[in-house]
Amino acid sequence: MTGLLAATLLASQALIPAAHAAPAQDSQAAAPRSFTTGHSGVFGGQRLSYKAVVQEHFVTDAAGKRTASIFTTSYVRTDGKANEARPVIFAFNGGPGSSSIWLHMGFLGPQRVDFDDATRPATTPPFRTQANPDSPLDVADIVLIDPPGTGFSRVLPDGKPEQFYGVEQDARATIEVMHQWVRAHGRWNAPKYLVSESYGTVRAAAVAKLAAGGPMETGGMDGLTLNGIILLGQAMDMSGGDGDLGVAMALPSLAATACYFGKVAEGCTAEGQAEAARRFVAERYLTALYAGSALPQAEREAVAAELSQLLGLPKPAILASDLRLSPGAFARQVLAGEKKQVGMYDARFTLPLAPNGNDPVADDPAMGQYVPGFVAAWNSYARATLKVTLDLPYEPIAFRSVNARWDYGFGPGVPVRRNYATDLAVAMRRNPQLRLLVGTGYYDLVTTLGAAEYTVRHAGMPLEAVTFREYESGHMPYLGAASRAKLAADVRAFVQGQK
Repeated sequence: MTGLLAATLLASQALIPAAHAAPAQDSQAAAPRSFTTGHSGVFGGQRLSYKAVVQEHFVTDAAGKRTASIFTTSYVRTDGKANEARPVIFAFNGGPGSSSIWLHMGFLGPQRVDFDDATRPATTPPFRTQANPDSPLDVADIVLIDPPGTGFSRVLPDGKPEQFYGVEQDARATIEVMHQWVRAHGRWNAPKYLVSESYGTVRAAAVAKLAAGGPMETGGMDGLTLNGIILLGQAMDMSGGDGDLGVAMALPSLAATACYFGKVAEGCTAEGQAEAARRFVAERYLTALYAGSALPQAEREAVAAELSQLLGLPKPAILASDLRLSPGAFARQVLAGEKKQVGMYDARFTLPLAPNGNDPVADDPAMGQYVPGFVAAWNSYARATLKVTLDLPYEPIAFRSVNARWDYGFGPGVPVRRNYATDLAVAMRRNPQLRLLVGTGYYDLVTTLGAAEYTVRHAGMPLEAVTFREYESGHMPYLGAASRAKLAADVRAFVQGQK
């Protein structure tokens, strides 16, 4: 889930109590719950042994009272090559209000949801998991974090939602969990990486800025620095990407999608079509949009004709839209002749064309189809393989109880207008060796190729420390065997210090 959608949900949902209350046990006295199992598997071509630990961490306030119970799922190598300097990946998804189920069961975990067809998955039970050799467990231990209000994690009776449901509050709780994990496992000297997705990229930026500490940040020098950050489906710029610039930034992703569905020149590729759109934006499109109604009619016709070639839409439809196709409008038009609409989160997914005013998530062709498999597969895997016996429902995404009351720095539930990429730029200035990998799916119409490139290149980050990668997938670039394999190779190379 991305913060861009969060802004829409914030404007439309009432702030209501959490759907699932904290456990009834004495939260100040109970020992942290933990479930440990031993396993082996092949990852990156290597057979290794590892332990899986589903573990509870308590966050406390200044008085020492426990205010939140946060669960992590760790995969830690246990054979002879395990050591204190082995890299650790801390990972989380977005929302805000999402658990880490998507990165966990789609890419990083040793088991993944079994989708025979990544773009037409089964939507009814039974769902299964299968071995995941693409997990980077061969090069790093993996810690998946479920923020309070998601997964099994809860705000406790002595805590309040506003202590955790906000950008800075959430980042501080995440850092506390990282500190606890590092202390418990003796891994202060381990290279540390973040893998983040969607709103999780905002969390990564905030964590990177706060983790090392400082008198104006945490009141001390905490010394927790990061070797690298991976941003998937980046959503850091929430300052308002509407208008002409937003339309222009989306064009490469729309053009790649048109190629995928065969709506443009025969023999096109997603990479080639996206690059053609980038050139068009830089050389002609932005100038035309800037001219507005002063654009001469002959030039307007010429621009519309080129857009038609890039997007596979009729020239009259483009002229009727005043040369401005939003991703949402494109998603409804590109296959309208077949009475279908494409997914915003992954345009490869389709469903029958729905009326206007549909649910932005439940009726999205991608989210609506892949979510059931992830949820069922995780719950089965947690019980049968990880031996988790918690009497708690696992919360995959909490829209009303978490997302709708999120504090972006302007108060709970107030829509955001801020660019958090500048926080990451600050962190990279403070830590000159911090590296960044930005991965975007060609068919992600929510956090697009152009948005990723523009955001990073205009935030003041040292571009020599940044690597961009594109994948033949959507918002979750690990959906699909080829895309997942490429992402796995990129993550392995990044963790091993390669470009």
